[in-house]
Amino acid sequence: MKAKILKSAALSGTLLVLIYTAIISTADGITKLLAGGYAAPQLYAISGGLVVLFTLLADRVKPQSEGMRTTKPGAMALRAAMTVLSTICYFYSFRLLPFAEVFIFIGMVPIFAGVFSGLILREHVRLQVWLALAAGFIGVLMIFPEGLHSVTLGHAVALVASLSGTLSMVMARYIGKFESNSLAQVFYPNLAIMICMGAALPFVFKPMPITDVLWAVAYAFCLFGARWILVVSLRKLPAYAVTPLMNMQFVWMVLIGAIFFGEVPGTYIYFGVAVVIAAGLYLIYDQNSPRARRGWDRYMSRISDAGESLVEKPVPARATSR
Repeated sequence: MKAKILKSAALSGTLLVLIYTAIISTADGITKLLAGGYAAPQLYAISGGLVVLFTLLADRVKPQSEGMRTTKPGAMALRAAMTVLSTICYFYSFRLLPFAEVFIFIGMVPIFAGVFSGLILREHVRLQVWLALAAGFIGVLMIFPEGLHSVTLGHAVALVASLSGTLSMVMARYIGKFESNSLAQVFYPNLAIMICMGAALPFVFKPMPITDVLWAVAYAFCLFGARWILVVSLRKLPAYAVTPLMNMQFVWMVLIGAIFFGEVPGTYIYFGVAVVIAAGLYLIYDQNSPRARRGWDRYMSRISDAGESLVEKPVPARATSR
């Protein structure tokens, strides 16, 4: 009976992740569409406020026992801050870089997650993690066939987006170990986005035609759905299982870039993506070994014993994504 329940959870989690990749890629496409004409606060003040509203309405329709309360305020605050930073950086990376090229940095997320487990949790970073990081770095270098002098501001911004997005999702995984109120994990990061972007909005506001307003509303719907689905899927599947499925996002990004923006990635982009994905999959395989799973179980046992003393410490990120 237990095996059937686990299998059902794994299947539903897999389907949720695949749906997430389609929805978040659509949201990214809308971001790229609007990024050329508006500053980040204009899109995100609107979308952040709408997502907060959608979250409150969803809680009214199907109330959660915990509501919007959280027992991990420190972890939630860090997740919210990193979500704000990654959101802004992804906005400008989509403005400055071809659509599919941004995926190179999204694909680095599972590798960064392996490194974060050592830097944040003060755990020993195994050699395999460093090898995967080196391979991923080689994959990133492949998008610069003319040499490092072709590195642009867009690439640096995309790197910051990838790093901060990784940390945000590590915190989501950590909080999910203690709480089941997935709406709270959508509510607080978007509340932070609304407040931060709303404060800057008066300085950059431009009148928007009704079509762009509708695009912003559609973006908010996509973002709300994608983030809620991701939080739920991370409860059903371990992070190391979620990450390879999220590589499907590259397919959506290539299709959207080609159909709507006329962007056709060069061969070097495909090679770079292949190396980054292969490095991430190797790291995931290594982390799913019996030795790694025994270490994971020991760590989770320590979390249970330590209780509230670990409020500020996230779980080890075996591999997660945006």
